[in-house]
Amino acid sequence: MHRKKILELLSKHSGYNRNEEQMTRNTIEFIRAHENCFDRELLIGHVTGSAWVLDNSGKFVLLMHHRKLNRWFQPGGHCDGDSDVLAVALKEAIEETGAKDIKAVNEAIFDVDIHQIPERKGIPAHLHYDIRFLFTADKDSPLLINEESNDLAWVELSKVKELNSEDSIMRMVDKTYQIKKWLEKS
Repeated sequence: MHRKKILELLSKHSGYNRNEEQMTRNTIEFIRAHENCFDRELLIGHVTGSAWVLDNSGKFVLLMHHRKLNRWFQPGGHCDGDSDVLAVALKEAIEETGAKDIKAVNEAIFDVDIHQIPERKGIPAHLHYDIRFLFTADKDSPLLINEESNDLAWVELSKVKELNSEDSIMRMVDKTYQIKKWLEKS
């Protein structure tokens, strides 16, 4: 079953707060209910993969100013039928930033978010069941803006809120601080 791996990863994921725990449960239900959950042609919603890319120091995150949504976000995108959501997140991060040395920290899910995408060009408003993974990259690697973005930037974690203060983004910032504290203790 092509949904088995992502369902296993989701079952192991502990939400950061009640909201993320609920979104994780809802994502599991959605994937179980829709065999074609990885296809963007499923117009009620679909699974997407995103990358939270930290520099090697863990002090900066790579963000893109999304052209269509006119907001700063982490790179990511549609699975287009690919059930390997980690591979999708990596592919999208490389395509959207041009950074060639992006590496997954591990296979564990870093964050789960469900958000609405507004109607655009005849495609009705729908939900993205966004599954996010943690990556690292060299902050000095060249970046390349493509047609999906207006800008790319390594943003200091303490400054992310100035660009995007949505709960979804700030939750990942908070998680990053928690990881850093844990690493400093070990």
